[in-house]
Amino acid sequence: MSQSPPDPVPVPSEAPATPQAAPTPRIVAAAAIAGLEGLAVAAWGVTMLFTHSDNAVLAGLTVLVMAALPLAAAYGLGKVRRWSRGPALIMQLLALPIAWTMLHSSGAVVGGGAFLGALALAGLVCLVHPSTTDALGIRRTTT
Repeated sequence: MSQSPPDPVPVPSEAPATPQAAPTPRIVAAAAIAGLEGLAVAAWGVTMLFTHSDNAVLAGLTVLVMAALPLAAAYGLGKVRRWSRGPALIMQLLALPIAWTMLHSSGAVVGGGAFLGALALAGLVCLVHPSTTDALGIRRTTT
């Protein structure tokens, strides 16, 4: 009688990823706002790199690194990840005083400040809305 080879040892498969909820319209809007802000910050950093000043190069690199925060938040919000809300909230809160300063300037900067302020407020509203926190799996406390 011939013996059959032993069955291969089953390799445990990776645990299936937890099913992600589809992004709500508010999450999509918040991700778009964070992505737009991240691209604007990155463009600002690239512009600073090419001003041909030693200090501007270092500042440009710093601004490019800072662009990673809203871009990562936009990615995480698009994937409905819980961690992404914090960085997105931070960027919106940082954008408000920048917009305020721009609004109190002169020239075309005022229009940019108004646009940035509107984006930041819209982003904040989207991020703190109860449907967003529920979709991201963040528990709300009731008092």
